[in-house]
Amino acid sequence: MLTAPRFADTLAAHGLPPLARGPVSTLQVNVGKLCNQACHHCHVEAGPKRTEIMPERVAEQVLALLAASPEVGTVDFTGGAPELNPSFRRLVREARALGRTVVDRCNLTVLFEPGMDDLAEFLAEHGVAVTASLPCYGAENIEKQRGAGVFDKSIRALQRLNALGYGRGDGLVLDLVYNPVGAFLPPPQAELEARYKDELHRAFGIDFDRLLTITNMPIKRFAEALARAGEQAAYLGLLVNHFNPTTIEGLMCRSLVSVGWDGALYDCDFNQMLELPLSEGPATIFDLDGLGELAGTTIATAQHCYGCTAGAGSSCGGSLQ
Repeated sequence: MLTAPRFADTLAAHGLPPLARGPVSTLQVNVGKLCNQACHHCHVEAGPKRTEIMPERVAEQVLALLAASPEVGTVDFTGGAPELNPSFRRLVREARALGRTVVDRCNLTVLFEPGMDDLAEFLAEHGVAVTASLPCYGAENIEKQRGAGVFDKSIRALQRLNALGYGRGDGLVLDLVYNPVGAFLPPPQAELEARYKDELHRAFGIDFDRLLTITNMPIKRFAEALARAGEQAAYLGLLVNHFNPTTIEGLMCRSLVSVGWDGALYDCDFNQMLELPLSEGPATIFDLDGLGELAGTTIATAQHCYGCTAGAGSSCGGSLQ
């Protein structure tokens, strides 16, 4: 890994204390790395040949932990394609029965996979908020990043979700996710959202709620692409040079805990992919009685943390400013 100032040292240089977690309000659950796509930017390195899938006993413990943690209002399911996990629908049903907001991080094309004919209807029936990947409103950039045929399937999936009431302002939330196709920071979120809404509605009659801009993390598959292009050092330098101390307060790791497919605990999804464990606290969900135990604990950091703090900031909920 390329060298950069230690993230903790950069915090200290700006008069900021080490990162620590506040009350936990979101449980993010990675149910596995199996995916029907193999995107060039994927920090999970997900794909059709991955075999890491959350087993039923871990899914059961996730639900038990959620029931024991009433302060956690949101469960955020991710992958891979989380819908391909055999326990996905049970997890959704029981999390909703507990009164929690459920987010499905959906790649859209999974709606057309075998056995997924009723997936969109299932999500709507249970009031699941859909956060859908769409890195551009045009075919060329999407297919460059995500593969041939993905754009048309994504458009058809969005139209199907719209037909069920998603993105129409009636309670079924449909957010889209933009991430750059190259080694640069996302543009201002509000401006890009307005452009997306205009282009998608005009060309395809598609509506959605919010656009979330997310910075590409210099890890895993995207880091490998940077290395092949000889852009790794320049991109890391871009992130470091655009460190923004005002993003620290809103970082997702301050209020989120990430659970891996095997039940291991992490401070965020990016730390999970780097197998960077909690700096303090239990190792797995089987060692935890409730997520409230993790409030106040120190957050493990490394140089990829510059990705969340560069420019306007970045999190699973989009720009921080």
